[in-house]
Amino acid sequence: MSFDNHFVEAANGVKIPQLGFGVYKITKKEEFERAIGEAIRIGYRHFDTAKIYGNEAVLGQEIQKSGIPREQFFITSKVWNTDHGYKATQKAFEQTIKRLNVDYLDMYLIHFASPHYIETWKAMEELYVEGKIKVIGVANFEIRHLEHLMKHSEIPPMINQIETHPEFPQNALHAYLNEHQILHEAWAPLGQGNKALFEHPELQRIARSHNKTVAQVILRWHLERGILIIPKSSNPRRIKENSEIFDFKLSGDEMEMISRLNSGKRYAINPTGYIVNPIYNGLMKLFIR
Repeated sequence: MSFDNHFVEAANGVKIPQLGFGVYKITKKEEFERAIGEAIRIGYRHFDTAKIYGNEAVLGQEIQKSGIPREQFFITSKVWNTDHGYKATQKAFEQTIKRLNVDYLDMYLIHFASPHYIETWKAMEELYVEGKIKVIGVANFEIRHLEHLMKHSEIPPMINQIETHPEFPQNALHAYLNEHQILHEAWAPLGQGNKALFEHPELQRIARSHNKTVAQVILRWHLERGILIIPKSSNPRRIKENSEIFDFKLSGDEMEMISRLNSGKRYAINPTGYIVNPIYNGLMKLFIR
Protein backbone atom coordinates (compact mmCIF):
# COMPACT_ATOMS: atom_id res chain seq x y z
CA MET A 1 0.00 0.00 0.00
CA SER A 2 1.28 3.46 -0.84
CA PHE A 3 0.14 6.95 -1.77
CA ASP A 4 1.46 9.42 -4.31
CA ASN A 5 3.10 12.13 -2.26
CA HIS A 6 3.86 15.57 -3.66
CA PHE A 7 7.42 16.87 -3.51
CA VAL A 8 8.76 20.37 -3.03
CA GLU A 9 12.29 21.45 -3.85
CA ALA A 10 14.64 23.12 -1.41
CA ALA A 11 16.79 25.98 -2.73
CA ASN A 12 19.57 23.48 -3.48
CA GLY A 13 17.29 21.24 -5.57
CA VAL A 14 16.77 18.50 -2.98
CA LYS A 15 13.23 17.11 -3.26
CA ILE A 16 11.30 16.79 0.00
CA PRO A 17 8.03 14.85 0.40
CA GLN A 18 5.42 17.51 1.17
CA LEU A 19 3.54 15.24 3.57
CA GLY A 20 5.63 13.93 6.43
CA PHE A 21 4.96 12.19 9.72
CA GLY A 22 5.66 13.90 13.04
CA VAL A 23 6.68 11.87 16.09
CA TYR A 24 6.42 14.53 18.80
CA LYS A 25 5.03 13.16 22.10
CA ILE A 26 4.83 9.57 20.88
CA THR A 27 7.00 8.28 23.71
CA LYS A 28 5.64 4.83 24.64
CA LYS A 29 7.79 2.32 22.79
CA GLU A 30 5.03 -0.09 21.75
CA GLU A 31 2.72 2.72 20.63
CA PHE A 32 5.59 4.32 18.71
CA GLU A 33 6.51 1.08 16.98
CA ARG A 34 2.89 0.47 15.92
CA ALA A 35 2.45 4.02 14.65
CA ILE A 36 5.70 4.13 12.66
CA GLY A 37 5.17 0.63 11.31
CA GLU A 38 1.68 1.55 10.12
CA ALA A 39 2.88 4.85 8.64
CA ILE A 40 5.61 3.10 6.66
CA ARG A 41 3.13 0.43 5.50
CA ILE A 42 0.76 3.12 4.22
CA GLY A 43 3.55 4.87 2.37
CA TYR A 44 4.99 7.63 4.56
CA ARG A 45 8.69 8.09 3.94
CA HIS A 46 9.31 11.53 5.48
CA PHE A 47 9.75 11.39 9.26
CA ASP A 48 10.42 14.31 11.60
CA THR A 49 12.04 13.81 14.99
CA ALA A 50 14.36 15.75 17.35
CA LYS A 51 16.85 14.99 20.07
CA ILE A 52 14.53 16.40 22.74
CA TYR A 53 11.69 14.06 21.68
CA GLY A 54 13.67 11.11 22.99
CA ASN A 55 12.64 8.74 20.20
CA GLU A 56 15.38 8.99 17.56
CA ALA A 57 16.70 5.50 18.32
CA VAL A 58 13.28 3.82 18.08
CA LEU A 59 12.55 5.62 14.82
CA GLY A 60 15.84 4.38 13.41
CA GLN A 61 15.02 0.83 14.49
CA GLU A 62 11.60 0.91 12.82
CA ILE A 63 13.03 2.29 9.58
CA GLN A 64 15.64 -0.48 9.53
CA LYS A 65 13.02 -3.09 10.40
CA SER A 66 10.98 -2.08 7.34
CA GLY A 67 13.62 -3.49 4.99
CA ILE A 68 13.13 -0.47 2.72
CA PRO A 69 16.41 1.09 1.48
CA ARG A 70 17.61 4.06 3.53
CA GLU A 71 17.70 6.34 0.48
CA GLN A 72 13.93 6.06 0.09
CA PHE A 73 13.42 7.81 3.44
CA PHE A 74 13.67 11.50 4.24
CA ILE A 75 14.71 11.84 7.89
CA THR A 76 14.74 15.10 9.83
CA SER A 77 16.11 15.80 13.30
CA LYS A 78 16.95 18.94 15.25
CA VAL A 79 19.72 20.30 17.46
CA TRP A 80 18.46 21.22 20.91
CA ASN A 81 19.11 24.50 22.76
CA THR A 82 21.64 23.05 25.21
CA ASP A 83 23.77 21.80 22.30
CA HIS A 84 24.27 25.17 20.61
CA GLY A 85 27.78 26.24 19.67
CA TYR A 86 30.19 24.98 17.01
CA LYS A 87 31.75 21.98 18.74
CA ALA A 88 28.63 21.10 20.74
CA THR A 89 26.56 20.99 17.55
CA GLN A 90 29.04 18.72 15.81
CA LYS A 91 28.90 16.37 18.80
CA ALA A 92 25.10 16.52 18.97
CA PHE A 93 24.85 15.69 15.27
CA GLU A 94 27.11 12.66 15.61
CA GLN A 95 25.03 11.44 18.56
CA THR A 96 21.82 11.89 16.56
CA ILE A 97 22.97 9.88 13.54
CA LYS A 98 24.32 7.21 15.89
CA ARG A 99 20.93 6.92 17.62
CA LEU A 100 19.14 6.80 14.26
CA ASN A 101 21.80 4.36 12.98
CA VAL A 102 22.28 6.29 9.73
CA ASP A 103 25.29 7.77 7.94
CA TYR A 104 23.65 11.09 7.06
CA LEU A 105 20.53 13.16 7.73
CA ASP A 106 18.24 14.38 5.00
CA MET A 107 17.48 17.48 7.04
CA TYR A 108 18.85 18.99 10.25
CA LEU A 109 17.28 22.02 11.91
CA ILE A 110 18.14 24.44 14.69
CA HIS A 111 15.21 23.79 17.03
CA PHE A 112 15.02 27.33 18.47
CA ALA A 113 16.93 30.59 18.06
CA SER A 114 18.70 30.18 21.39
CA PRO A 115 21.96 32.00 22.13
CA HIS A 116 24.92 30.92 19.98
CA TYR A 117 22.78 29.80 17.04
CA ILE A 118 25.22 31.49 14.66
CA GLU A 119 28.02 29.20 15.86
CA THR A 120 25.61 26.29 15.57
CA TRP A 121 24.86 27.27 11.97
CA LYS A 122 28.58 27.36 11.14
CA ALA A 123 28.87 23.74 12.26
CA MET A 124 25.79 22.79 10.21
CA GLU A 125 27.20 24.51 7.12
CA GLU A 126 30.36 22.44 7.48
CA LEU A 127 28.38 19.20 7.89
CA TYR A 128 26.34 20.15 4.82
CA VAL A 129 29.47 20.75 2.71
CA GLU A 130 30.79 17.37 3.86
CA GLY A 131 27.60 15.72 2.58
CA LYS A 132 26.42 14.61 6.01
CA ILE A 133 23.23 16.71 5.78
CA LYS A 134 21.23 17.20 2.58
CA VAL A 135 19.13 20.19 3.73
CA ILE A 136 19.89 22.60 6.57
CA GLY A 137 17.34 24.86 8.17
CA VAL A 138 15.74 26.20 11.30
CA ALA A 139 12.58 25.91 13.37
CA ASN A 140 10.60 28.49 15.32
CA PHE A 141 12.56 31.40 13.84
CA GLU A 142 10.98 34.82 13.41
CA ILE A 143 11.92 37.23 10.61
CA ARG A 144 14.49 39.06 12.74
CA HIS A 145 16.28 35.79 13.55
CA LEU A 146 16.32 34.78 9.89
CA GLU A 147 17.74 38.14 8.85
CA HIS A 148 20.44 37.96 11.52
CA LEU A 149 21.32 34.42 10.48
CA MET A 150 21.52 35.28 6.78
CA LYS A 151 23.87 38.19 7.52
CA HIS A 152 26.28 35.80 9.24
CA SER A 153 26.06 32.72 7.03
CA GLU A 154 27.62 31.39 3.86
CA ILE A 155 24.59 29.19 3.12
CA PRO A 156 21.12 30.64 3.75
CA PRO A 157 18.59 28.53 5.67
CA MET A 158 16.55 26.36 3.32
CA ILE A 159 13.51 25.78 5.53
CA ASN A 160 11.76 27.15 8.61
CA GLN A 161 9.52 24.80 10.59
CA ILE A 162 6.92 26.84 12.50
CA GLU A 163 3.53 26.56 14.17
CA THR A 164 0.99 27.02 11.36
CA HIS A 165 -2.72 26.25 11.12
CA PRO A 166 -5.91 28.04 9.98
CA GLU A 167 -6.16 30.02 13.22
CA PHE A 168 -2.49 31.04 12.98
CA PRO A 169 -1.54 31.00 9.28
CA GLN A 170 1.71 32.99 9.71
CA ASN A 171 0.84 35.17 6.72
CA ALA A 172 3.64 37.74 7.10
CA LEU A 173 6.30 35.14 7.83
CA HIS A 174 4.95 32.93 5.02
CA ALA A 175 5.35 35.79 2.54
CA TYR A 176 8.87 36.51 3.81
CA LEU A 177 9.89 32.86 3.44
CA ASN A 178 8.56 32.73 -0.12
CA GLU A 179 10.41 35.94 -0.98
CA HIS A 180 13.70 34.47 0.25
CA GLN A 181 13.27 30.97 -1.23
CA ILE A 182 13.00 29.43 2.25
CA LEU A 183 10.53 26.57 2.49
CA HIS A 184 7.71 26.82 5.02
CA GLU A 185 7.03 23.68 7.08
CA ALA A 186 4.10 23.53 9.49
CA TRP A 187 4.07 21.87 12.87
CA ALA A 188 0.65 21.51 14.52
CA PRO A 189 -0.91 21.78 11.04
CA LEU A 190 -4.27 20.69 12.48
CA GLY A 191 -4.28 23.25 15.27
CA GLN A 192 -3.59 20.60 17.92
CA GLY A 193 -6.94 19.00 16.99
CA ASN A 194 -8.88 21.88 18.55
CA LYS A 195 -12.51 20.74 18.83
CA ALA A 196 -13.94 24.17 18.01
CA LEU A 197 -11.87 24.33 14.81
CA PHE A 198 -12.95 20.86 13.72
CA GLU A 199 -16.59 21.71 14.40
CA HIS A 200 -16.51 24.98 12.48
CA PRO A 201 -19.62 24.90 10.24
CA GLU A 202 -17.84 26.28 7.16
CA LEU A 203 -15.05 23.72 7.41
CA GLN A 204 -17.63 20.99 7.84
CA ARG A 205 -19.52 22.26 4.78
CA ILE A 206 -16.34 22.23 2.67
CA ALA A 207 -15.50 18.74 3.92
CA ARG A 208 -18.96 17.42 2.99
CA SER A 209 -18.75 18.95 -0.50
CA HIS A 210 -15.53 16.98 -1.17
CA ASN A 211 -16.57 13.85 0.74
CA LYS A 212 -13.59 14.42 3.02
CA THR A 213 -13.02 15.05 6.71
CA VAL A 214 -12.29 18.46 8.22
CA ALA A 215 -8.74 17.29 8.98
CA GLN A 216 -8.21 16.39 5.33
CA VAL A 217 -9.52 19.78 4.23
CA ILE A 218 -7.13 21.59 6.59
CA LEU A 219 -4.16 19.52 5.43
CA ARG A 220 -5.13 20.17 1.81
CA TRP A 221 -5.26 23.92 2.57
CA HIS A 222 -1.62 23.72 3.68
CA LEU A 223 -0.60 21.82 0.55
CA GLU A 224 -2.16 24.42 -1.70
CA ARG A 225 -0.24 27.16 0.11
CA GLY A 226 2.96 25.26 -0.77
CA ILE A 227 3.63 24.32 2.85
CA LEU A 228 5.22 21.07 4.03
CA ILE A 229 3.24 19.35 6.78
CA ILE A 230 4.10 16.81 9.48
CA PRO A 231 0.81 15.76 11.13
CA LYS A 232 1.17 13.34 14.02
CA SER A 233 -1.10 10.50 15.07
CA SER A 234 -0.79 7.11 16.68
CA ASN A 235 -4.29 6.12 15.49
CA PRO A 236 -4.05 3.83 12.41
CA ARG A 237 -7.29 5.20 10.94
CA ARG A 238 -6.11 8.79 11.23
CA ILE A 239 -2.63 7.96 9.94
CA LYS A 240 -4.27 6.63 6.77
CA GLU A 241 -6.82 9.45 6.63
CA ASN A 242 -4.06 12.08 6.77
CA SER A 243 -2.45 10.55 3.68
CA GLU A 244 -5.62 10.73 1.58
CA ILE A 245 -5.30 14.39 0.62
CA PHE A 246 -3.90 14.24 -2.90
CA ASP A 247 -7.09 13.37 -4.79
CA PHE A 248 -9.02 16.65 -4.44
CA LYS A 249 -8.47 20.40 -4.64
CA LEU A 250 -9.97 23.37 -2.85
CA SER A 251 -11.50 26.19 -4.84
CA GLY A 252 -10.32 29.78 -4.56
CA ASP A 253 -13.45 30.62 -2.58
CA GLU A 254 -12.79 27.75 -0.19
CA MET A 255 -9.19 28.82 0.33
CA GLU A 256 -10.40 32.35 1.02
CA MET A 257 -12.98 31.12 3.51
CA ILE A 258 -10.36 29.14 5.43
CA SER A 259 -8.08 32.18 5.45
CA ARG A 260 -10.79 34.09 7.34
CA LEU A 261 -10.38 31.70 10.30
CA ASN A 262 -7.17 33.55 11.23
CA SER A 263 -7.55 34.62 14.87
CA GLY A 264 -3.86 34.95 15.76
CA LYS A 265 -4.24 32.08 18.23
CA ARG A 266 -1.08 30.15 19.04
CA TYR A 267 -1.22 26.75 20.72
CA ALA A 268 2.32 27.15 22.04
CA ILE A 269 4.14 29.87 23.94
CA ASN A 270 5.74 32.38 21.60
CA PRO A 271 9.26 30.93 21.14
CA THR A 272 10.75 34.40 21.40
CA GLY A 273 9.92 34.35 25.11
CA TYR A 274 12.28 31.46 25.66
CA ILE A 275 15.06 33.03 23.67
CA VAL A 276 15.26 36.08 25.90
CA ASN A 277 14.46 34.33 29.16
CA PRO A 278 16.09 30.94 29.87
CA ILE A 279 13.71 30.48 32.84
CA TYR A 280 11.33 29.09 30.23
CA ASN A 281 13.59 26.08 29.73
CA GLY A 282 11.53 23.90 32.04
CA LEU A 283 8.32 24.98 30.35
CA MET A 284 9.65 24.22 26.88
CA LYS A 285 9.05 20.52 27.21
CA LEU A 286 5.33 21.23 27.47
CA PHE A 287 5.11 22.64 23.96
CA ILE A 288 8.28 22.02 21.96
CA ARG A 289 7.67 21.00 18.37
